[in-house]
Amino acid sequence: MVGVILGLVVGAGVILLVMGLGKRFAREAVPVLVDLPGGAWTVGGGLGVVTVLGVAGWLRSASGGLSYRTRLARGLHAVSTAVCCAAAFGPFFLLLSGLPGRNCRSEGCAYIPGTGSAFLAYVLSAGLVGWSVHRWTGARAAERAAQERERVRRLRKKGKGKSRAARQG
Repeated sequence: MVGVILGLVVGAGVILLVMGLGKRFAREAVPVLVDLPGGAWTVGGGLGVVTVLGVAGWLRSASGGLSYRTRLARGLHAVSTAVCCAAAFGPFFLLLSGLPGRNCRSEGCAYIPGTGSAFLAYVLSAGLVGWSVHRWTGARAAERAAQERERVRRLRKKGKGKSRAARQG
């Protein structure tokens, strides 16, 4: 029982430490990113595209089977899934950290100029690029399904698309 409580306390401390370091990193990095050429809108748009690519990679790596792979391949697969997950969620939390804190009056959580427009550009670009990728993959899947239906129809026309019992009976 003591081990479980100690594990929970240490785990909560590690989570708070990581979250605090992440917020501090974001508070230092966002002003540098917003001051890049092109301004906050370009940074937000670029981070939106990174999010869509991260989600696409995450979904692709999550769909692969792992049972037949070696231990090294499974480890590399886990690392690539973690990187894609970080690319999917990292930009959102980075930009969210630049927005002002709700009940904080210190300078540590003040508004960083340009973060609002970068966040808006992020949401717009992630939404538009994600929607277009979704439409494109849906169209590809529909085309593959139509080709498969046509292939089966041609086989049935030749009498080869039915089971043996259906052909005899």
